[in-house]
Amino acid sequence: MNIRENLESLCRTIPDHVKVIVVSKTQGPDAIREAYSAGHRFFGENKVQELTLKSSVLPCDIQWHFIGHLQTNKVKMILPFIHLIQSIDSMKLLKEVEKEAAKIGRVISCLLQLHIASEETKFGLDVHEVFQILESPEYKAMRNIRIKGLMGMATFTSDENLIRREFSSLSDNFNKIKATFFPSDDEFSELSMGMSGDYGIAIEEGSTMIRIGTAIFGERPNH
Repeated sequence: MNIRENLESLCRTIPDHVKVIVVSKTQGPDAIREAYSAGHRFFGENKVQELTLKSSVLPCDIQWHFIGHLQTNKVKMILPFIHLIQSIDSMKLLKEVEKEAAKIGRVISCLLQLHIASEETKFGLDVHEVFQILESPEYKAMRNIRIKGLMGMATFTSDENLIRREFSSLSDNFNKIKATFFPSDDEFSELSMGMSGDYGIAIEEGSTMIRIGTAIFGERPNH
């Protein structure tokens, strides 16, 4: 396994406008440093304790993305250093981020996570809930949140037609939400979709951020 070679090979296939988020969950600091030394600065983690530990021992210019389900009681642990929370999946969570961000004087960039997969196990909002949040007085009063776009995870399947329909639906909803709530806001520009097995389809359907772990680090051992 050569992390640098995998990254270089991957990046040759990625358009310049698409950001590669290196999914470093379960990887140790040495593996992350290897990706870092290859020039990458965007890293994604899905567990708060693991992220806080890594952030304390790795270079401070890494831009950490939280990509997993975030419990409200753990929000304050990552807010001092987090670059982007990709997985806002409830109004309750958004309120907690706003409250804790205000305490430390930060404006936190977030993506709203939409549930697009056929699997019930994945978290996320539906479009109606997104509209409810963005139309609410509580959201409009928030000063420490910046909504930068949407995130979604396709069904884990080999059915590429299904994956494409799900990504296409997310892209359509991004355009609808952009036109309705952020028509003149250049900050609302990120569509995070696509992982190691389906990022090619995601990019074709409009992704601006792909979350890649296995294609860089290799298959994770089963625990």
